[in-house]
Amino acid sequence: MLFSLRSRLMLTFFILVIVPIIVLSIVIPYQSTGMMEDQIKTSTLQTMDQYTLYINSITTQAEEMAKQVLVNPTTQELLSSQMGSTTKLEEKVIMNNQIKEFLSSIMVNNSNGISISIFLNDGTTTWVNNREFVTSNWFNAFSDGAQRWMDTHEDLYEPFEGRRVNSYLFPLFDINTLERKGVIKVNFPTSLLEDALNEIKLGETGRIYLLNWDGKSVLNQEVLTKQTVIESGIQQLKEKESGSKGVINITDGDDEHLVFYQRLHVKDWVLIGEVPQDELFSKINSLQKNLLYISLFLFLLTILASIGLSSNIARPLAKLAKSMRFIEKGDFSGGKQHLPLISSNQSEVGYVIKGFSHMVDRLEKLIKTEYEEKIRRKNAEYKALLLQINPHFLNNTLEVLGGLAAQGRNHEVMDVSESLGRMMRYSLQSNSDLVSLEEEIKYIHHFCEIVKLRYEDNVSITIDEDPSVRKIRIIKFILQPLVENAVKYSLEGKVYANIRISAKKSDDVLSIVVEDNGIGMSPQVVANLLEEGKTDGLVSTEVLDSTGRGIGFRNVIGRLKLYYEDRFWYTIDSQVGEGTKITLYIKLAEGE
Repeated sequence: MLFSLRSRLMLTFFILVIVPIIVLSIVIPYQSTGMMEDQIKTSTLQTMDQYTLYINSITTQAEEMAKQVLVNPTTQELLSSQMGSTTKLEEKVIMNNQIKEFLSSIMVNNSNGISISIFLNDGTTTWVNNREFVTSNWFNAFSDGAQRWMDTHEDLYEPFEGRRVNSYLFPLFDINTLERKGVIKVNFPTSLLEDALNEIKLGETGRIYLLNWDGKSVLNQEVLTKQTVIESGIQQLKEKESGSKGVINITDGDDEHLVFYQRLHVKDWVLIGEVPQDELFSKINSLQKNLLYISLFLFLLTILASIGLSSNIARPLAKLAKSMRFIEKGDFSGGKQHLPLISSNQSEVGYVIKGFSHMVDRLEKLIKTEYEEKIRRKNAEYKALLLQINPHFLNNTLEVLGGLAAQGRNHEVMDVSESLGRMMRYSLQSNSDLVSLEEEIKYIHHFCEIVKLRYEDNVSITIDEDPSVRKIRIIKFILQPLVENAVKYSLEGKVYANIRISAKKSDDVLSIVVEDNGIGMSPQVVANLLEEGKTDGLVSTEVLDSTGRGIGFRNVIGRLKLYYEDRFWYTIDSQVGEGTKITLYIKLAEGE
């Protein structure tokens, strides 16, 4: 087809140029991302391995020094002197000096700035005569929870003042009696671990932390990572029964994080590294965006090139197709407005467009003529149906008047004449075909007065009207023919006629019911009446031509179908010998 030329050109450019670039923009970053992720994981874990060895060497040294102090004869002799009740004060002083010299020699020989202190249960210490250490946090943590490794803190009892330290606590006991006499506290500077840890970088915002299993920093570090990410990572580590190191993917809201972990020789501590995935792959993402931008640019260039090549053919035909869509919807003015302007050198394309324009003009004229004719025919049919009611009703009412007059029932003649006069005034109101349901009900009340005077006690008519529907406007004379037929066919086979009329509204549907206890209709008759209502064009014609039994019902249905069209439908429930129930449904438009 001619108007698909632009599409074919764009498809050709797209397949030859755009598709390869899009594929490359997806495949290359994807493969690069996988390779870079593996490299980052490997290098980060190697770096953490090196730092882990460093930590293990310091902590192992602290443990060895504590054990060395414990088994030293000077330490054990000090414990014995503290236990002996006969030990003289001078001897105790000598022993304290000896232990200080021993601890000093160990600290001097150590290059990491490690210090050692001994705290006895009797409240005495190695370096300071201050018994308040028993209330310190580290001492209580050791005594209550047997915690060996302490987070960073300031120790007022060590020989090097003014520095923050981490500590290893080891129970001090007599190796002969195994009776605990105190605690050995090995301090090493926090900066010893912190400075080395700060040298490790993970991208721009990634960090590595030395934490305890509560997620708090063991050192003097500021934890910049979200606490939820840290807690989630530690929780997953607690659930892992094996594996000394690895990587965990953590999702926090819309953010993805890589959490590296390394279990340490110190069971109370864990090495945690965190970096956002977006930061790790920012260069790859930038490359992918650039390739996508290039693809978009080439795509736009393809569109411009195809438009330029096909402007003399595809553009006029595209406008013609758009115009045809308006014509399909019946919008002739919109279709004419979107017709392309034709120049004399467009040959076949110009001929097609000009021919289509002439066709639209002729089609619009024919449709307009047919529509106006249909409206006039519809109005004429409606008026004919409406006028058909009055002679039929007048004939019946005059028969009633004649019968009453022959019987000399002048009072009833006056009542019938009054009711008839009010009904005639109602029927002569020609300013509108619509009346309120309340006015239609009043009209039926007058009609019922005439019927009751004619048949006396043989007729009972009940009207059940929902107050909420009184102001709804409907077309005239839809109840009288149905009520008149109900009375007629109820008395045809029975002595007493019981007629019930009701109206109610559910959602936006008005339902009107006329029910009698008459002779009823056979299923075949009901099916025929329902089938007639399905054809719009035949209803009015059949009513105009009908005579006898079905004129009232067909009249009402014909007028309702002509006025409401698809917004009207009806049902018939009838049993032979039991009665008939006719329900009219009108879907109310907005504002009705």
